[in-house]
Amino acid sequence: MALTLDEVRQVAALARLRLEPDEETRLTADLDHILDAFTRLAALDTTGVEPTAHVDPESAPLRDDAVTNPEAPDALFEGAPARSGRLFRVPRIIE
Repeated sequence: MALTLDEVRQVAALARLRLEPDEETRLTADLDHILDAFTRLAALDTTGVEPTAHVDPESAPLRDDAVTNPEAPDALFEGAPARSGRLFRVPRIIE
């Protein structure tokens, strides 16, 4: 599948991108290369391969969806120039 320069210009216009002529040429080649890769992927025989959302479902374990607010240790406040109890005091920036 060959992508033409006019097609790249049309897509750029739809995306409201202003491309320089050298960018149009480079993007035409890059997008053509990407489309070729997808064409090669589409030609693969995936018969018998189960569809998946992730390659490794165990790689990103999820934590419980619960709000937590752990107690901040005192060491966190040692470097604070000013504090009020367990809160940092900051200079007023809006008058």
